Amino acid sequence: MINFAGGELLSEKRGPIQWLTFNRPEARNALTWAMYDGLVDECARINRDRSVRALVLTGSGNAFAAGTDIAQFREFSTLQDALEYEAHSSEIMATLESVRVPVIAAIAGPCTGGGAAIAACCDLRIASPSAKFGIPIARTLGNCLSLKTSARLVALLGLARTKELLLTGRLMTAEELLTSGFVIEVTKTDADLQARAQALVEDLAENAPLTLEASKRALQRVRDRLFPSEDDADLIEMCYLSADFREGIEAFLAKRKPVWKGR
Repeated sequence: MINFAGGELLSEKRGPIQWLTFNRPEARNALTWAMYDGLVDECARINRDRSVRALVLTGSGNAFAAGTDIAQFREFSTLQDALEYEAHSSEIMATLESVRVPVIAAIAGPCTGGGAAIAACCDLRIASPSAKFGIPIARTLGNCLSLKTSARLVALLGLARTKELLLTGRLMTAEELLTSGFVIEVTKTDADLQARAQALVEDLAENAPLTLEASKRALQRVRDRLFPSEDDADLIEMCYLSADFREGIEAFLAKRKPVWKGR
């Protein structure tokens, strides 16, 4: 096993299957900048290593990933900070989607914010009964999604369900995720999740690798027709430079309910 980001991202090869584990259980695996960078580096390495036939993403403890570590947003002071963050996030998600082998998310507990965006970039998703999925920024932080992340969610969940999740800020249960088709399976218990994920990807690893890669690329090209070409800088500026965004950060870190002002 290889540790990245000071042990916050773990990489382990199990036969032809590569496992990447988000490893900040004390913070429900909230993602640091270093963890995002480690994910990008590992995606690039897997693309070079032809012995890897599938990739599984999961989280340690009873969580997949509860978004980006909110404390890092205290560093933001200008529009450029926000634009660079969203641009870098888009690059990370595109890199994950470019992995040549099937990528499976094994989801337990919270899969929210940035964690939800990562799961939406995977090819397949399985969940345990404790899984909770959503992007509750309307309740917690007061920022916004990029157009590409919004398009990914619409492609997977449909416009009506995506709109409901973003406007209400609620989280979908494992059963709802299965019914919607977002996950292909829910295990009987949380303890079954990793073994079932390994069995699933071992089956995938027996399939023709070039067919899998070509199928991924073809379907991504079809999906990409949904991606908007418009600029979303005005939406990013409206949210990330607002007093409400500052309030959301401080309220989240203080574990209190934010007081929104609409400005």
